[in-house]
Amino acid sequence: MYLIVGLGNPGTQYENTRHNVGFEVIDLMGAKYKISISRIKFKGVYGEGNIKGEKVILLKPQTYMNASGESVGQISKFYKIPNEKIIIIYDDMSLDIGRIRIRAKGSAGGHNGIKNIIAHLSSEEFPRIKIGVGHPKGDWVNHVLGKFSIEEQEKLQKTYEAVLSTVETIIEDGIDAAMNKFNSFRV
Repeated sequence: MYLIVGLGNPGTQYENTRHNVGFEVIDLMGAKYKISISRIKFKGVYGEGNIKGEKVILLKPQTYMNASGESVGQISKFYKIPNEKIIIIYDDMSLDIGRIRIRAKGSAGGHNGIKNIIAHLSSEEFPRIKIGVGHPKGDWVNHVLGKFSIEEQEKLQKTYEAVLSTVETIIEDGIDAAMNKFNSFRV
């Protein structure tokens, strides 16, 4: 079983912001694989289904970004999901829009949501897919809580398709195959 987590902030005021790309990917996965993301528990909203013959849980923590680890920690302990089968999808300001970066492990890199997940899992070893949201031209808080332009949204749709393919590759062939195939992805 895989736990696939998209990071974001709950509430309509945060919809379509740079910080919520993880939520958007989870919604797209739910639609593609016909997984209803409607169960409320573990400080999140989630759904269970199958991707490429593997049972999965799609999760959107509802704790706000900086406390995402509370939800991830609770659900992973309850279902006894090992860290190597927890895939976290989130925004990265150091990557241009239209780029993704896959890692099997690593530090938080200044991302408070990842920092909190590392604290709750007591490990930096879990797969992650970073989605480029561009570099801030000023205050980083306003940047990550800002909306995308029409041109950026078009790039993101292609990026999201690549992220879905990345998750499928991780499930079928492993994290190394996904890194080899998608770390050079660029829209």
